[in-house]
Amino acid sequence: MSIPLSQIARIGSYTLREHIKGGKYPLVLMLEPLFRCNLACPGCGKIDYPDAILNQRLSYDQCMEAIDECGAPAVSIAGGEPLLHKEMPRIVEGFIAKKKFVILCTNALLLKKKIDQYKPSPFFTWSIHLDGDKQMHDHAVDQDGTYDIAIEAIELAKAKGFRVQVNCTVFDGADPARLAGFFDEMEARGVEITISPGYAYERAADQEHFLNRERTRNFFRDVFSRGNGGKAWTFTNSPLFLDFLAGNQTYECTPWSMPLRTVFGWQKPCYLLGEGYVSTFKELMAGTDWDKYGVGKYEKCADCMVHCGFEGTAATDAIRHPLKMMQVGRKGVRTDGPMAPDIDLSNQRPAEESFSTHVERELAKIKAADPKASKHVVNAA
Repeated sequence: MSIPLSQIARIGSYTLREHIKGGKYPLVLMLEPLFRCNLACPGCGKIDYPDAILNQRLSYDQCMEAIDECGAPAVSIAGGEPLLHKEMPRIVEGFIAKKKFVILCTNALLLKKKIDQYKPSPFFTWSIHLDGDKQMHDHAVDQDGTYDIAIEAIELAKAKGFRVQVNCTVFDGADPARLAGFFDEMEARGVEITISPGYAYERAADQEHFLNRERTRNFFRDVFSRGNGGKAWTFTNSPLFLDFLAGNQTYECTPWSMPLRTVFGWQKPCYLLGEGYVSTFKELMAGTDWDKYGVGKYEKCADCMVHCGFEGTAATDAIRHPLKMMQVGRKGVRTDGPMAPDIDLSNQRPAEESFSTHVERELAKIKAADPKASKHVVNAA
């Protein structure tokens, strides 16, 4: 399976057009219409909010406004678990009607129950959360049996004619040989892979198993060397991003390329860091001091190599140097020899502890709107 040419052409033409205009532009809207989830993964920073916040949902209209505001050609819907949102089928249909590419991310625990609420479309992809093989994944999500459920859901979705990919987050301690074996299995099943190292969310329960930059680059060199420079597998990631993971490119992040809209608003400065929220995309773009963030600039960014920050950089590099991109795509990722210089961290500003401020504000708003709301638990399924 390969990414449809129509999707490549549509997103490619958008990227080229915006690049020629100059300025900052988004590639993918990251949408989290709820934080509620039916798993409690130790590496997740999204699920420990009070019930009053976990019960909040972005409405259909708010989701449509978000894509209209930012104008991105694609939207990735995550959470929490988006299949817990009662309006999710309508939200997906609304995006497709606008000819936006929709990637619906799910842990697949509810997919068998919910799948008939959705229709196959060239604009729609199921993205199933799988962090490696059975042992790796069930350990990562801290619940036995989830891998088997996800594999069953993948086969069901494919049988019904849906396009399916897996999103795989890699944590410290992962075994390169086993991950390569997992990639082999996904390739045999005809399933594409989105790969990314994990990010150390401040709110994550487990802070011990996030990769730093040096380990990330060595780890991915080891993995890709087991698959012909990565060519043995079908990734949704761009070749230059994969090359970056293996230490062959020196990239600064492009935090605005995948902006996040949540129940709190538009998150500043990026999908990974929550250091303030604004009510409009325009405010996000104009009101964020982008020069304060990024590897070498801010301590919280020091180890980040996540796709939502660096795929946008890789896309820009591909436009500027198309021959380099094609060469990596043809030959595969280089897995030996010297690595590209990394960014100097000696001048980065220290981290600021600001992650709880927006929670307090949101709880105050909820209480002001309905004093009883913070005591109610809503069954959203």
